[in-house]
Amino acid sequence: MAGLVAVGVDGSEAATLAVDYAMDDAVRRRAALKIIHVREPWIGDLAFQDAGALSDAVNQHSRAVLAAAERRARERAPGVPVITSLVTGRVTEGLRAEAEGADVLVIGGRGLGGFAGLAVGSAGLGLAGHFPGPVVVVRQLAAVSYGQVVVGYDGSYPSEAALDYAFGEAERRNARLKVIYAWQQPVFAPYAEGYGPVLSRLFDERTAEIRRYLAPWREKNARINVDETSFAGHPIIALTENSRTADLVVVGSRGMGALGSAVLGSVSHGVLHRAFCPVAVVRPPGEGR
Repeated sequence: MAGLVAVGVDGSEAATLAVDYAMDDAVRRRAALKIIHVREPWIGDLAFQDAGALSDAVNQHSRAVLAAAERRARERAPGVPVITSLVTGRVTEGLRAEAEGADVLVIGGRGLGGFAGLAVGSAGLGLAGHFPGPVVVVRQLAAVSYGQVVVGYDGSYPSEAALDYAFGEAERRNARLKVIYAWQQPVFAPYAEGYGPVLSRLFDERTAEIRRYLAPWREKNARINVDETSFAGHPIIALTENSRTADLVVVGSRGMGALGSAVLGSVSHGVLHRAFCPVAVVRPPGEGR
């Protein structure tokens, strides 16, 4: 453990929520907080007459964004060490470089400038898909704590990494863990209802298999209250609905079956769009560069 939580800021309301989440996470982890602002290059950085004053104004704004975020973080938890970093470059590359070695990188769901649409656009999906550690996207924070972490699990190697992270979050928060397996049935033909008994049996068999996979996790984390839920339907629906009463939803970066292509495909995209709480995207060890 590096003992460091990193957060990207751009002066937006979403980034302010990300700072709040990141500082709370640093407290739970007994870690330091690193606040990062990436100043994107613009034409004023090029050498031409009278560009200096405009460039100075941009730099001053960037320093003000960092200072405001630092003040908010220190007010929220005065005893936590806070580091700030101002870099120039592309947002995703700058955040990846400055957050390297951190236990987690936190970003706002929407923002200004280079952060605009970060959670749902190509830049945000690229960040979540290639940063080696967990990425938490904060669109909103609940006014109350529900004491529950939700994780999508399908038995794949990437979802094992998500499950491991979710157990850690549940322990740090002293929260319950809700494990959701969502199975979206195949459609064989316009008259798929004729396959009802077969599909029901497949669902039951797969659910039993998932429970066997979870058994050693339960044994290893016996102190954590775990609820297993199997859902016959689209995983976006299951995870989104359960996010209403969760403090965090965790998904793997890729997976099999219902959670397939969880970062670069429709599931993660849908959850990031719709979740009512922060979403953590977790990559397996050794991937993400």
